[in-house]
Amino acid sequence: MSASGTRPLRADARRNRERLLEVAVSAFSSDGDATLESIAKAAGVGIGTLYRHFPTREALIEATYRHELDRLCDSVPALLDELAPEQAFRAWLDRFIDYLNTKHGMADALRAVIASGGDPFKHSRDRLVGAMTTLLGAATRAGVFRTDITAIDLLMALSGLPLACDDPEQRERTDRLINLLVDGLRYRP
Repeated sequence: MSASGTRPLRADARRNRERLLEVAVSAFSSDGDATLESIAKAAGVGIGTLYRHFPTREALIEATYRHELDRLCDSVPALLDELAPEQAFRAWLDRFIDYLNTKHGMADALRAVIASGGDPFKHSRDRLVGAMTTLLGAATRAGVFRTDITAIDLLMALSGLPLACDDPEQRERTDRLINLLVDGLRYRP
């Protein structure tokens, strides 16, 4: 279905929408005041195409945020197919940190959506808990992780990492903290 919920998008329209969202993530993460015209131009489409997909600036911001959330959460099955549960969990955590940094970078733009009455975070927690529960379940069934940790526990523990390591130069520190967290999750008989 299309963004408006009517009929499926044509392939070219779907590509345009995806390209607009990719460009918008970068634009809103680095400059919360990025213009819609500059986003359309960078995506290689006209402003009319942008408005057909996203009738307002707030609609584009909210769709951009949700797109990033969906990419993160939808990556879980592929990671579990490709990697052992602990490795899939670790790879997903790297993606989660990138998502948190993007969200942090989009803070001003997201505040504008909230001020206009939107709720970009409406389903965020449920999606993240679902993804984390799937990853934890795979690791506990494999006997790798403890069974007394919940997805909510982990999300709370992880939520402060971008604040502690908000400088891209601090990626090494972020990796050390994630490794410490993963080590604490390991099952020890």
